[in-house]
Order: sequence, then structure tokens, then C-alpha cells
Amino acid sequence: MLLALDDLRVTFGAARAVDGIDLTLDAGETLALVGESGCGKTMTALAILGLVPHPGRVSGAIRFDGRDLTRLDPAALRAVRGGQIGMVFQEPMTALNPVVTVGAQIAEAVTLHHRLGRAAARTRAVELLHLVEIPEPAQRADAYPHQLSGGMRQRVMLAIALAGGPRLLIADEPTTALDVTIQAQILDLFATLQQRLGMAVLLVTHDLGIVAERAGRVAIMYAGRIVEDGPVAAVFAAPLHPYTRGLLASIPRAGADGRRLAAIPGSVPDLRHRPTGCAFRDRCPDAVAACAYTDPALRQYPAARRAACLLLADAARGAAELR
Repeated sequence: MLLALDDLRVTFGAARAVDGIDLTLDAGETLALVGESGCGKTMTALAILGLVPHPGRVSGAIRFDGRDLTRLDPAALRAVRGGQIGMVFQEPMTALNPVVTVGAQIAEAVTLHHRLGRAAARTRAVELLHLVEIPEPAQRADAYPHQLSGGMRQRVMLAIALAGGPRLLIADEPTTALDVTIQAQILDLFATLQQRLGMAVLLVTHDLGIVAERAGRVAIMYAGRIVEDGPVAAVFAAPLHPYTRGLLASIPRAGADGRRLAAIPGSVPDLRHRPTGCAFRDRCPDAVAACAYTDPALRQYPAARRAACLLLADAARGAAELR
């Protein structure tokens, strides 16, 4: 096991952005973290790297390769961040420094983790640009971010993330603001590099089409918690949680001309005032009275599945009693 999150919590005063999640990721595996905006996906990723902004507080355990990252001193954590764990941040249009050439930005990451001289770091930066399939990498290294397309900027972000030779790559909405053709190219590149370099990938996204094609396992987040996880094929074929069913039903489908797109009513609750019981109950078509006061635990189900739903738990108990 490469990464294990144990009761991970991220709080901002009364707001519980991440509210006690447990997740594991094996070496070479791709795990997708899915949910609506505001569900806690990005905060989970930032917590792993120790990048939660002030005044956020992180508790629980984040074990990477056997070490609890929450217990490392700042210098040791910086060595892990970017070295053993790389991250591709959201919005390639704004994530790069606009007044520094892309080659210099990659070289800075190389120097930090490999302590190379300026010329050697520049050479390595060009090699990384070639690795992420940017044409004429030596010339592009001298370009500023505004001189590159969105797809090229995303490739530069990937090159920076790979500069330290990470074992885990966290990709936070890596196809945001890219057209569909460039999205496909970027995702193909991720898959190629993952296979070549043997990395694990934590893919943070709300795009279920990407999850279906690119991930082996999926974890569905809602209001700061995991409500369902399991193998992608099994979850998509037979979702256990009503929220997962709602997300899958909202995917646009070919041949549905003239039919209204399905949508989940309402919105994610205010995390400063989390409702009692199940946080999804006000939006759930299957909610019963007990959902208002019973907080469902994440339970294990067959075929390496987990889900947090009171109705599922009651059905499982009933089946067990019948046996």
C-alpha cells in the first residue's frame, strides 16, 4: 500500500471541509475522487501535500510509504512534496508564474529535488518537456506561459510535477478549460507516463466519463465524506448509494434528444452547519424518517465495495437475518 488516509479531517473553524475519510491507494493504481464542487475533493488532495491554506487544520493520519506525513517536520515534508508526490494543479491558465519562462520553472523544481547546477537543470527541463510531448522543447523552454496554448501549459504543469521523479501523482481536474480533443491528448499522455514511470495516480475530477475510461477504482465524496467506493466497473454497473445513482443519471447520453437532462435537486449543504443524520437526505429520493437522525457509517459490501447509506445497511441486516 502506497498511500493510506486514516480518519482524515480538514476544518476551517466550524466548517468541516473533509470530515473523517479513509482511503487507500496501491502503487501503480489509479483512484478517482469524484463529487460536486464543494464536496472536499481538492482539500483532500491539498491535505496530502501539506498545502491546506491558513487557517485550515488537518487531523488524522496520512501515511505515504509507511510514514505519517502529518508528523514530518517542514523540511522533510518539502522533500516528499514534489519529490515523491507530484501534483498537477487546477487551471493551467493561471497556475504558472506569468513572468518566468516555463523552462526556468521546471528547472527550479529539478534543482530543488536533485541539486543540479544551472546548466544540468536546464538540460533536464528540456528533457521533461520532451517527455510530455511538447514539440521543439529546447525552444519552448524559453517561452512564457502566455505564449503557450492551454494544452501546452497543462503539459508544462505535468513536467513540473514529474521533475522530482514522484511515485504518486495527484491530478486535480487536469482537463479543466481544455477542449475535448486536447483533453483526450492530455489523458492519453497521463496514461502513457503512468505506465512508463510506474506511478500511482489520484485523479480528482467531476467528469464521470474520464473516470470510466481512466480509473481502476472510484471514491464518491459528498459533504466532506466518502459515501461510496469500489472498482469503477462495479460502481458504474450497480451503484449502491443514491448520490452515486444521481450522478450517473445526470450524464448526457446520445440519442436522448428532446428529453430533459436528469439532475440532482438542491445543492451541497453548508459545511459550517452540517445537517444531522445523512447529509444527502434533503436531496435523496429514497430518504426515510430515520435518515434525519441516523448518521450512516461507511460499511463494507461484497466485491470490494463500500457505501454509507442507512437503507443499504437495513437491507443487509435483513438479508443476514433471513439466512
